[in-house]
Order: sequence, then structure tokens, then C-alpha cells
Amino acid sequence: MGELAKLAGVTPRTLSTYENMGTTENDSVNIETLSSFADALKYPIEFFFKETIEPLGDDKVSFRAMTKLSAVKKNSALAIGSIGCELNSWIERKFTLPKLDLFSFEADQFTDPESAAVALRDYWKLGDLSIKNMVHLLESKGIRVFSLSENCKEVDAFSFWMDEKPFVFLNTMKSFERSRFDAAHELGHLVLHKHGECFGRQAEQEADAFASSFLMPRSTVLSSVPRQPTLARLLELKGKWKVSLSALVRRSFDLGLSSEWHYRQLNIQLSRLGYRSSEPNGMTERETSLVAEKICDHFRREGIKRGTILKEIDIPADEIAALLFKHPFFSTAVVSSNTTHHPDHGNVRRLPVELKIV
Repeated sequence: MGELAKLAGVTPRTLSTYENMGTTENDSVNIETLSSFADALKYPIEFFFKETIEPLGDDKVSFRAMTKLSAVKKNSALAIGSIGCELNSWIERKFTLPKLDLFSFEADQFTDPESAAVALRDYWKLGDLSIKNMVHLLESKGIRVFSLSENCKEVDAFSFWMDEKPFVFLNTMKSFERSRFDAAHELGHLVLHKHGECFGRQAEQEADAFASSFLMPRSTVLSSVPRQPTLARLLELKGKWKVSLSALVRRSFDLGLSSEWHYRQLNIQLSRLGYRSSEPNGMTERETSLVAEKICDHFRREGIKRGTILKEIDIPADEIAALLFKHPFFSTAVVSSNTTHHPDHGNVRRLPVELKIV
């Protein structure tokens, strides 16, 4: 608060007074002072006159290792989640997105993660094939997938249900394989923990087990991985499922292909070779949003200027880019307007976005 007051050219006491006034009294804030806040925060002034964004409660959000996450980082991630919901609402008003096609277990219907992963694969008719792109798959089933900004790099990923819509936010600072596993992990939370606690050690272990089974089906692993596999052999096979080497080492152990002693030896080798911090034979391309790509392609084809969209959404370009996997349509934009705009809301037409599992 002290830093913001300094940037805005007001005293901390003045800032505290404004913050505690409540939204019903915002009109009494001097417009020049509000403009200084907008400049300091790099947000368009129109943003502060919009309806209050519904805050996310951390009791509904699946944060991994919550006890190790500082309050500042947690609140920052929750704020980004709220802005992501705001952006999603704007997208839904302009485009037709895939309908939700996802089941979840009631609290009294809970099943083990492996069975849940098999059931979802059957429901989506995926069989035992390797999943080519997790983000595209989730989006095609009506799950809203966004990315996290760099100031949230300590947050692995998180997910939640809002108004019966599932949201997933992924960290793009990790390896491609880790982000892919995170997407499956958060899918596990959405399926297993919608009606129960989505955080805590047990919930995280269940989501990990779900992700492992969903990405590496039992039958394909058992038919491909030999007993007591060597690290070299697992390194050859991991690309089949697009997972990290450590994830395949763990999966082979969970399925009884490695003894406890052999599993420990494989982990020792992983650490000695530096494969925990640097993924060997890694994926060459990060999985990103197909919805964002289709939407931005539509803007280009229709000749819709970036500035027109930013004036309508009233969210800075860098925030939108951070949420849309740094899509170049927004990532190079600069917003410097602090005057009220009256955009033509008919400029961006509704567009059916049809996604396929590719």
C-alpha cells in the first residue's frame, strides 16, 4: 500500500481512506486522484467504474502446497483468477464456445483416482490412446483454460468451479511436460473434488494419481514398459505419452513394474544426471489455447483493431496476454488511455468456435 501511494502521489492514509470507502462511494473520489491510481497500476480508468468482480474464495481453489505459498502470491493468483473469469464472460458474450461435457463425482459417490480416470477416458471415448494435446482436449470439452503471469511463477497451477463452469489456470514457466501433467492434475481436481475439499495432502495425491492414470493408461504402460526397466529404456518410451521421465518412473513403480529398491535406484540416477531440473529429450512445443488462437485469428480476419477490443474489455493488454498464453495479438500492445470510452459493442461479432481433439 505504501508503494502504491508513493507511485500515485498520495499519502498512505489517503489511499487507505479510499480503499475502505466501499464501492458505493467511488464517485466521491477525485477524478485526478483516480487517474493517478490508474497510471500507477497501469490499468485503464474505466476498469475502476465497472461492476465489482466477484472475488474467488481460496476454499474453492485447488492450490498445491498451500502452506508454502505466501499470502501475497496466493492473493495475486486469486485476483488473476477473478480477472480470468471477467475475460471469459466477455468472450462468451461475443463467441460461441464448446458446451460443457464433463462429469464430476458427488461427495458420497467418490471413487479411486485410477477408476475415475478410466471412467472419464471411456466417457470421452479416448480409449487408451496417448493424448496429443491436453489444453485442446480440455477446451473441446467446455473447460476454460488460461495461463498465469510471470509474477505467479511460484504457483504450480490451480482450478475451480464458478457458476457451474470449470476453470483451469496453468503455469507457463515450467517444462512443457510438467505443464501438461498440471493440466491433467487440475482436471482430476475438477472431477474428484467439486463437491468436497479440493486442497490438502490427500486431495493433491488423488489429483496426481488421476493425472498419472489419465496420461499413462495402465494397459499401454504394462504392454510397453518391461519389468525392472532401465532409465535409458524409460527415456526412450516417455515420448509415447508426452510425460516427464520422473512421471514415467513413478507410474512404472505404481503399476508394480519396479520394486521399491529399483524405484529408489532410478530416482538416484534421475538426480545424479540432473533430470529433475532439466527434462531430457523434452517436448519441442508448449501446449497453448486453441480458443485464444481462433479468437485472435477472427480479429485479424475481420480487421478488428487491438485498441478497439481493449477499450471494450477495459483490461490491460499485458494482463490479457498473460491469460492467453502470451498470444502475440495482445502481447505487444500498449495501453495508455485514461479517458472514458464508449466503444461500439457490435464491432466484435459472435463466432462459433468448434474444437476437435487433434
